[in-house]
Order: sequence, then structure tokens, then C-alpha cells
Amino acid sequence: MPIINRIAEFHEDMKEWRQYLHAHPELGYDVEETAAYVVDKLKSFGITQIEEGVGRTGVVAVIEGQGGDGPTIGLRADMDALPIQEVRDLPYKSKVDGKMHACGHDGHTTMLLGAARYLAETRNFSGRVALIFQPAEEGGGGGLAMCEDGMMEKYAISQVYGIHNHPGGEFGAWYTRPGPLMAAADTFEIKVTGKGAHAAMPHEGIDSVMIACQIAQGLQMIAARNVDPLKSCVLSITQIHAGATHNVIPDTAQLSGTVRTLDEEVRDFTIARMSEVAENIARAHGGTAVVEYEKGYPVTVNHPAETEFASAVAAAVSGEERVDTDVSPMMGAEDFSYMLEKRPGAYMFLGGGGGAGLHHPEYDFNDEMSPVGASWFVKVVETAQPAT
Repeated sequence: MPIINRIAEFHEDMKEWRQYLHAHPELGYDVEETAAYVVDKLKSFGITQIEEGVGRTGVVAVIEGQGGDGPTIGLRADMDALPIQEVRDLPYKSKVDGKMHACGHDGHTTMLLGAARYLAETRNFSGRVALIFQPAEEGGGGGLAMCEDGMMEKYAISQVYGIHNHPGGEFGAWYTRPGPLMAAADTFEIKVTGKGAHAAMPHEGIDSVMIACQIAQGLQMIAARNVDPLKSCVLSITQIHAGATHNVIPDTAQLSGTVRTLDEEVRDFTIARMSEVAENIARAHGGTAVVEYEKGYPVTVNHPAETEFASAVAAAVSGEERVDTDVSPMMGAEDFSYMLEKRPGAYMFLGGGGGAGLHHPEYDFNDEMSPVGASWFVKVVETAQPAT
């Protein structure tokens, strides 16, 4: 595997960075110490054009190439951890109770720092590279916040690329596809109102619990019978809350959950159909239902030409036989989607060779991936914007 020799030379440094970040996790936008660590490293590499506080706590650093004028290419890594208690007794185990890097963002940040060090040393490219260190990927929409701060326009970013580790994938192999790669992720709450009564005299009330149960069943018909079976829709009810005692039928009940789709038309149809199903079922039994629907991250859509390019670079790093460009779309979500809405680019998964899955309390990023990902980041820049 042709990892860049210079990056291989400082692999041990990258391990140290990653394990430090793993031991000091921060959540959401509250990544001030992580961002400060990133800035300190960037400065130590000789990078001087650094902006902090982008998208509240994000960092953008710019490296000027020595190969002549040209566009700016964006490379992105996320910095935040998860509210999960780590259970493995690692030497660099999380020092913060209830928080851990269970999704590998410590590794993503490390890979981009490794690329930053090499690019700052060599500058063997034209134009500029913008290194994007993002907060709040895990549900906070930090990617959107950075875009709303005008990052793409301010730095004239012309295309953007990112990596996510894939612990279940073959080590050093790459997985992607053009078009929809990851789903839109929305949330909903449904409040059902009936009429309370003694449980021994149900005829005197309107049973909000039974209405809620029928709504739960009815909603499953949307994906099963209303959506084209060749298109994807996952509607999961994850909470039902009602009542406070065993012998009273409560006035109200509440359902909540998530909807995942890969197509904007399916997404909009599902929103409308959910209200129809819930309201009509409730009305049929004398009650009411109100659906509150919140759109979350949009579909992560890879641009075809940039995906082909990114895959070719991955083949140069890992070998053509280790690049899968037709991976099935995933119903998880990713807020890199906001950046891909603003600029053409591609998102890639890098295989970690096994171990616990993402968001698992035993997960740990495989440090052997860091030189592979850093080499890919570098080659993306040097290939897209060669020195003239």
C-alpha cells in the first residue's frame, strides 16, 4: 500500500495525537479544548492562516501551494465525541465520565492533521487547501453552521472531500458511491389527545393509549404500502409515553421516532402522509392527533465526477481492487451533506479491519488507518491541483 513515506515517518506522532484526543472527548459545539489542540498543532506545522470560531467552535486553516495560482480545495474532519460511557480499559481511555470518541472523530481529526503537516512541509500543489475541522456532527449540525458562517464563500472553496472510518470494512479498503450515500434523518413527535376515564369504565372515556397503538401500526403502512418499494423509507417509532398509574386511562399519549429517506420526494410524501394517517385514526375514535415533524440532516449526495476522482485517488493509495464504488446506500446520516449541497465533492468510507462498531462503548479507532487516510487527503490535493 503506497502510503506517502514522509507520513509513514511521523506515524508515531499521529498515534500520540489521536490517543490524546481520545482521552479528552468533548461534545457538540463544546469542543473548545479540542479546537485549541488542533490550532496548536497547525501552528507547530508552520501554518499561519488559521481562523477559529467558524460555526461557533470550528477551525479553518489555509495552506498556500507553491505551484502557482489555482482554486481552493476543502478537506473536512469532525471533532466531536458522543455521550457514551467507555468500557474498555485502554491506556488512553476517556478521562471524562459519560463521554467518549465512539465514532472515530478523533481519528478523522488526526488524519487531517497528518495531511496538514505534510502539505505545509511540501506545498507541492497549486492554489490553496482549506483544512476544515468541524464541531457538532453528532446531531448538532456543525457542518451547516460553518456553511452559514460563509466558509465556502470566504475561502472560495471549489470542491470538498471527507472521510469516515468503517470498522467493519477490510483494512485500508475504500467504500463509496455516486449519488445518495447516506440518508436524510428526521425526527417526529405525535401528541394524541383523548378523554381520561377510570380503567374499569373505558366506555366513559376516549382511550389515547389505544389510539396511539393504532397510529403506530398505521404509520408502518407508509413504508410498506405507500412508498415505491424500489425507494427507501425507514420509519421507526422509538418512544411511546402515556399515563402515570395502572387504573386510569390517560387523557394524552405521545409517540416519537425517526424517519430516514434517500429521496427528497419520498421525504416530503412521508411527512404529509404521517399527518393524514395519525389525524384520521385519532378522529375515527373520537380523539385528535397532532404531528410535529422536524427535518434533520439532508441526504448525503456524492457528486458523480468528484466521486470518480476520489475513488481513483483511493485506488492510487490502496490498489484498485480495494475500492468499492457501488456500495449500498446507508440509512445513517451525516452532516457533511450540507457541505456537499454547497459545493461538489465526495465522501468516502475507509475500512478499519474489524472491532466494535460505531457508537459502541467498546469502539476504538484503528491507529493504523491514520497514514492511509492522511495519504489520501494529500493525494486528493496534489492530484486535483498539481503544481504548474
